[in-house]
Amino acid sequence: MNFHLKYRPATFKEIVGNRDMIKTIKAVVASGDVPHALLFFGPTGCGKTTLGRIVAHELGAMGNDLREVDSADFRGIDTIRDIRKQSQFQPLEGPVRVWILDECHKLSNDAQNALLKALEDTPTHVYYILCTTDPQKLLPAIRSRCSSYQVKPLVSTEMRKLLEKVVTLEGDSLDDEVYELIIANSQGLPRSALQTLAQVLITEPGKRLAVATKSAEVDAQVIELCRALVSNAPWKKTAIILKSLKEQEQDPEGIRRAVLGYCQALLLNGKADPAAADTMQAFIDPFYDSLFPGLTLACFTATFSNKE
Repeated sequence: MNFHLKYRPATFKEIVGNRDMIKTIKAVVASGDVPHALLFFGPTGCGKTTLGRIVAHELGAMGNDLREVDSADFRGIDTIRDIRKQSQFQPLEGPVRVWILDECHKLSNDAQNALLKALEDTPTHVYYILCTTDPQKLLPAIRSRCSSYQVKPLVSTEMRKLLEKVVTLEGDSLDDEVYELIIANSQGLPRSALQTLAQVLITEPGKRLAVATKSAEVDAQVIELCRALVSNAPWKKTAIILKSLKEQEQDPEGIRRAVLGYCQALLLNGKADPAAADTMQAFIDPFYDSLFPGLTLACFTATFSNKE
């Protein structure tokens, strides 16, 4: 049961959180003077693509006039060339054509240069909505041509509101302790929270706390991995944590971002921690292609670079 799809917002009114940013976007759309390139950035699962779809529908894009491209799978220059070619044609079903480029930072350098050309010569009936977890990997010239909006994680009260709404719509109920575990484990990300909630609600009431606790334990293991990497722990300890995460089929890219966030927090707190910097360097490249082997190599590299 995919709650994050089943209860995906379809209008601005249905979006929970990011109130000020949503208010700004609504005003821009209502003005009729919408920039032809929008950039939504924020962590995975915070609602960037959902927001892009809502904006596209508000602009009047429908049916085949609304296209989504997963830049993780279609990252080459040919993808952008095809978009530029198609953009010259008039809309088929409405007043505009909209392309949503998800995870656009994964586009190759050649593809980004081609996209830059598209942003410079955008037809009046075409809009590009770029969504990314890592805007710094986009060419500065691309960022400068976009109106950028940060999509932030939800605060605890907003997450509670979202979860209670879904539980009510499902005709069910949850104990406060289960709500609190899901909220703490989700780190403000709606998709993560709703995925956990779906697992909880298909479980009989007496076992729901255990399901929520297990999900929280996975996050605890990731934090344990972070601590091991920056504390010069023996490789054997790190390997045990990695093996457990692999057996649970955890997402290597999600773990990478957690490690980077952990190390960033250490450094921004004013602590001159070479081990944290070395770990960030080892984890700087995504694991979309290398997957768990890439994560393992990054951990091994960080472990031994930290001891040099």
